[in-house]
Amino acid sequence: MFYGLMSDIQFDIAIIGSGMAGLSAAIYAGRYEMRTVIIGDEPGGATASAWTIENYPGYKEIDGYDLIMKVKDQAESLGAKVLHDKVISVDKTGETFSLGTESGQTVAAKTLLFAHGAARRKLKLPKEDDFALGKGVHYCTTCDGPLYKGKTIGIVGGGDAAIKGANLAVQYAEKIHIIEITNSLKPEPVNMARLQPFINSGKVEVHLETEIVELLGNDRLTGVRTKEGKEFVLDGLFVEIGAVPEMALATKLDVKLDDYGYIAVNNEMETNIPGIYAAGDSTNFFGHFKQDITAAAMGAVAATSAFNYLQKPKD
Repeated sequence: MFYGLMSDIQFDIAIIGSGMAGLSAAIYAGRYEMRTVIIGDEPGGATASAWTIENYPGYKEIDGYDLIMKVKDQAESLGAKVLHDKVISVDKTGETFSLGTESGQTVAAKTLLFAHGAARRKLKLPKEDDFALGKGVHYCTTCDGPLYKGKTIGIVGGGDAAIKGANLAVQYAEKIHIIEITNSLKPEPVNMARLQPFINSGKVEVHLETEIVELLGNDRLTGVRTKEGKEFVLDGLFVEIGAVPEMALATKLDVKLDDYGYIAVNNEMETNIPGIYAAGDSTNFFGHFKQDITAAAMGAVAATSAFNYLQKPKD
């Protein structure tokens, strides 16, 4: 289906975010014959940068990028228009939502779905932003780990993302230091089991109750200094300490947030504003359990709720 210019049509649903939640919503919206547009500046969201996925139904093992591209193709085959852009403004006039994008596009829609996920947490240290510009600090081991073949790297974090990143990085890096501020690692057991042989061999060293307080180096990262007085000489540092929701667009529309800063939704993925929905990592509906399968489910529910909303007569 060809829609022409975005400003030429009013969509039934505009989806902010092109990850698993947004694309799953688009599949269901397409099956409901809703005119659907997906707007996302990071095609595929977090799934696209995932390493091997082994817990998505139907696949014993699949690359994250391959999985999300299959979902994207399915959404497009059902009529969804995917716009690789960034939404920078959103307003509501009457029953119509108006979205403005970074490239200057204007999109109008009858309903709106926030499925844009959350931003990577940072250490909030001096030089971090400068070093993040290709100078040694990274936020996705899956994406940038291969750049450090034969090098020494640090991975900050003790959750599943950090350990999965380390499991990937052992294929490239000569040495890995896992630096965690708490007193234990908390990954899925299967991922910890995979990493354990490399810990036993000394290729991976785990440093618990260790907090980085300074990034070392001038033009690029050369190492880190910790609160405990340790220094690590590193070629690269990967920060894998979770994400924080970005809710400026939602709050502009007076969408209610929960106590953790995520969009508050009910079990129909409805927000407090009629016609506005949220799904995936934009919500905290399943707590810390943020997975592709739950994102897909929430997207499906959100699209169904939007469809039902459009069927109701308006006063």
